[in-house]
Amino acid sequence: MRIFGAILTVIVFGIFGFVATIIASLTRNAEFYVPFSITVTVALIVIIHLAIYGQLKKKVTKISVLTFVCLLVVSLASYEGYQAYIRSLEIMSTQDVDLSEYRPFAEDTKAVSLEEESTFKIETNIPTLDGATALYPVYAAFAQAVYPEKMYPLEESEIVSSQTSDAFYRLIKKDVDMIFMAHPSEEQMQLAARQGIELSLTPIGREAFVFFVNKNNPVKELTIKQIQGIYAGNIINWDELGGNNEEIRAFQRPDGSGSQSALISVMDGIPLMDPPSEDIVSGMGGVIIETSSFQNRSNAIGYSFRHFSEEMVENGEIRHIAIEGILPTVENIQNEAYPIVDQFYAITADSDNPHINQFIEWIKSDQGQEIIDRTGYVPLK
Repeated sequence: MRIFGAILTVIVFGIFGFVATIIASLTRNAEFYVPFSITVTVALIVIIHLAIYGQLKKKVTKISVLTFVCLLVVSLASYEGYQAYIRSLEIMSTQDVDLSEYRPFAEDTKAVSLEEESTFKIETNIPTLDGATALYPVYAAFAQAVYPEKMYPLEESEIVSSQTSDAFYRLIKKDVDMIFMAHPSEEQMQLAARQGIELSLTPIGREAFVFFVNKNNPVKELTIKQIQGIYAGNIINWDELGGNNEEIRAFQRPDGSGSQSALISVMDGIPLMDPPSEDIVSGMGGVIIETSSFQNRSNAIGYSFRHFSEEMVENGEIRHIAIEGILPTVENIQNEAYPIVDQFYAITADSDNPHINQFIEWIKSDQGQEIIDRTGYVPLK
């Protein structure tokens, strides 16, 4: 019976231990819980075997078992206590910039104005506009130059910003006439095609896709290959890049966002690693806040578009990384020295608004390009 009990113990607790170890390996804290699960499983098997063979009655054995159990409890409590402390330092914010500061015709608006009267005006049948957070100041300024003067609330009006993914879905549902964003992702293009929607993409300006780190991070430049290594999960510590011995915390954006689509383009077919859910920040401003604030340390990296991270979010806690030794300055975007520059677009989907084509032509004109330039982006010309 003792032999049978010993064998049964090994089988039952072995199965439970195996399952617990597999589950632990899938968690974010696998480096602790995998060996902990194996240790607990082996310990339970040993203790039960001691009990079966009457060895627990010995004083020395009892003290040894109790000591070992106490060590397990203390190690678990210490680890979870430290993790709770780390979480208390995190600022998992998803807030973005206050776009209301850029509303057209609002008092003290930050939306730029032309010095002369616009050569194009729309008085009736106003096209509805939506787009990326980072581009709201641009198309708000377009509207301020062309649309009738009135209040345009961010929440519900002819000019809103529901962020890239939602703006795109609103376009293909024909809830809006025109959106402003980076090039749609492959999935978004396929979605439009499946629904029989013919998209028209008009380039209207250029912008740099940038990566940034906490200002205290000693790493000042990266190659595209190193960026790919970080976001593929192959480079996991800053000391591999000449930085401190710290794990790299690489924040990402949700699928369908403009900056996530830009990151996928940078990866050039290399699969992205699956980040922990808390490393996916919904708002572009949130990525900047997380990178500057995460655990009060310098191990985070994030990405955005230059104007948004440099001017719309006034955060002195981050620093742009030079890519291939080139910083993302306006000059380096204009002369195409900076290696990750892309166009942004005015996108329509078979809109029946009679002003759309003229509006787009005006955006490409000197006045429209002047607004793009004065807003802080790089015009096509």
